[in-house]
Amino acid sequence: MSLTPKENNIPLSKFESMLKTNSVYFFDSAEFEEIIHYYLDSGKNSLAKKAIALGLKQHPNSITLKLLKAELLIFESKTKEATLLLKELQAIEPTNEEIYVQQANIFSKNDEHEKAITSLKIALAYTDDEADILALIGMEYLFLNNFDEARFHFAKCLEVDFEDYSSLYNVIYCFDMEGKHTEAITYLTKYIDEDPYSEVAWHQLGRQYFILENYKEALRAFDYAVLIDEHFVGAYLEKAKTLEQLNKYEEAIENYKETLKLDDPTSFVFLRIGECYEKIDNVKFAIEYYKKAVHEDPLLDKGWMAVTNLSLKEKRYSKALFYVKKAIEIDDQNPLYWRKYAEINLKLNYFEEAVTAFEKCILLQDFDISIWVGLSDVLCFLGEFEDALKNLLKAKSFFHDFAEIEYRLSGLYFKFNNSHKGKIHLINALTIDFEYHTVIKELFPEVYKMKEVKDIITQYKKTSL
Repeated sequence: MSLTPKENNIPLSKFESMLKTNSVYFFDSAEFEEIIHYYLDSGKNSLAKKAIALGLKQHPNSITLKLLKAELLIFESKTKEATLLLKELQAIEPTNEEIYVQQANIFSKNDEHEKAITSLKIALAYTDDEADILALIGMEYLFLNNFDEARFHFAKCLEVDFEDYSSLYNVIYCFDMEGKHTEAITYLTKYIDEDPYSEVAWHQLGRQYFILENYKEALRAFDYAVLIDEHFVGAYLEKAKTLEQLNKYEEAIENYKETLKLDDPTSFVFLRIGECYEKIDNVKFAIEYYKKAVHEDPLLDKGWMAVTNLSLKEKRYSKALFYVKKAIEIDDQNPLYWRKYAEINLKLNYFEEAVTAFEKCILLQDFDISIWVGLSDVLCFLGEFEDALKNLLKAKSFFHDFAEIEYRLSGLYFKFNNSHKGKIHLINALTIDFEYHTVIKELFPEVYKMKEVKDIITQYKKTSL
């Protein structure tokens, strides 16, 4: 049994008293083992080292103490010393499985996973605790991305200990990594046939059905999981997500709220509840839970954007601007946030800020045509026609034969009295999309009234009929 600090353990107290007084007391090897394990488990490696040194002084032939020394050497990356010590121990006690486990540990640290597996298979032949060794072999196969072999060994662990849920999770992880969700369902169904009251298996079964978008079966599985264990937070979360997919938002909210009763609140749950309320048009509660999400985690940019979008939808533009700024403070490299910032500033007639936002989007390589066009239109509104023209010419290098760009170039060139280029771009635009020509009237009304422009549009209309 490992020692714990709360226990009034005489060997541990005696050992620590000895260190303080520089006295030397005798301990049997089993007492030293417990003391060393306690220090290793507590992360007190320097004390573990002292205990090992003293233990080997008093019990120089103890294989177990030497193995603990090897374990500590490996932890400290002194693999050469550890390897030599383990070879010595192997010569003395070749059937001790712990020697091969520690050798495998060294191989694994050096990324020699095949050699680690070989050592562990030798250990397997000598151990009475097969499940632990099988799990270690499974982990080595995971390092090699050999999911078939890893799954096989984790499944073998379950044959030894049917309730080894760590191995069950690993079996399903292997299926997941190979995209074998149908096979995972088959495996879990057989497992549940043997243990129908395993909430873990039902939960994992629900996850597989969810991935395959079979939400009705997923919901059934999660229902069983929470029936078996009414405190299973993970199952309530997955059940709530499934109910969302089935558009059962009120029930989803109930299940999300159930997790708040069972565990500490999380920003994720508050955000999901907010989105569910938004889906059922309950704006008041949606905003309340979005605010709870960002209160729980002020660095949750998704939460700030959620309340931004809802405020924008409600035409509360000043509040939307405040919230989107919070999101940008957290992640100023997200072009979607800058797009939203531009949109809100336009609603508030803050045109210079909108220009800054559009330019930031382009700087972040968001080259969507709406960004280029939006920037051009705002620059035109501000009377910065030369900058608008430069912007559109850059846009044209990305978007060839787009009416949105051609009409605007035409309008600007006519405005600069370059009727030759104005006509070329106007004809190009009319060829691409005649109906869109009214954009000139909206953006450049004085150009639209020009006789030569009207003549080109009229002429083109006649020829296209």
